[in-house]
Amino acid sequence: MIDLLNAKTLQVTDGSNLNWETAITKAAQPLVDQNTIESTYVDSIINVVKDKGPYMNIGPQIALAHARPDDSVHEIGLSLLKTNSSVNLVDDKHPVKLWFVLAATDSQSHLSVIQQLMGLLTDDDAVQALLEADSVDQILAVLQKH
Repeated sequence: MIDLLNAKTLQVTDGSNLNWETAITKAAQPLVDQNTIESTYVDSIINVVKDKGPYMNIGPQIALAHARPDDSVHEIGLSLLKTNSSVNLVDDKHPVKLWFVLAATDSQSHLSVIQQLMGLLTDDDAVQALLEADSVDQILAVLQKH
């Protein structure tokens, strides 16, 4: 997972001027820039949230944005946008500061990435450190410790 989450796929921003759609779009932008995904995959994620609601809110302050694998995903990808201000995912019952975007090429190959990510996100100290991080370097330090 650490090879997918790196200085090129991590971002930190204030977040006060974002809504959930722009947060997902911004979080996914490094994957678009690296040609890991096409922008149509980001549109798919947004449409899933509009259709199914905020189910991507997988824990306090954490969203794992994703859509079904399709041909707009060129390789497995993971990115993270950390916002200093919470951005509501659909409504004010789902505030998020850690916006992960997962791109999968099929229904199996990304499972080890999810397993590693869940290991990180079930470590309360690591999550707290991510929430308090105000730079990419600080996020990288948390990831390298875990």
